Amino acid sequence: MAAELNDPSRYSTYVDPEFYAALARHTAELDEPAAPVDAATRDACAALLYREARLLDEGRLEDWLELFVPECLYWMPMTPGGGEPTTEVTLAFDDRRRLEDRIAWLRSAYIWSQIPRSRTRRSITNIEVVQAQAPGELLVRSNFVVHDVRPGYHATFPGWTAHRLRAEGDSWLIAIKQVNLLDSDQAHQNLSIIF
Repeated sequence: MAAELNDPSRYSTYVDPEFYAALARHTAELDEPAAPVDAATRDACAALLYREARLLDEGRLEDWLELFVPECLYWMPMTPGGGEPTTEVTLAFDDRRRLEDRIAWLRSAYIWSQIPRSRTRRSITNIEVVQAQAPGELLVRSNFVVHDVRPGYHATFPGWTAHRLRAEGDSWLIAIKQVNLLDSDQAHQNLSIIF
């Protein structure tokens, strides 16, 4: 049973007070000066963001999830720039188990807002990559615009994203993806796509 508890796909044991404290440090670190990375590292991070965008636009959600570390977070704060997720409402606060649930839900026949499915296309600009304080981690900030089209519906979502990447062998994987919609604190129609 103890081994099962270490499976983040089944149990959310890693989202604990220590995790929230690390998330608060992550948010604060985004506004602190940090050392830039070399061009090769920056290019690798940009390539990861472009691949992530393409996988999402093509609906390859399972492949997209493979870009994340096992104990990951997909966070869409309602408070501009972050806020306090332990006490404030968020648009999404998904650990690994919840992300897998979200993908299964999007694949199901019980998501009326996605019949027919959205067609999305996203652009990413202003990519900044710096060293994180934790060894083997990087912070990546970027701006985005996502277009969401369904019959009789077209929405455009601008915002910025903070990725915390973690070195895994020769690759970088996403530990935290923080999606900050420009109008995060405004009313939205059903936000059923992944940003």
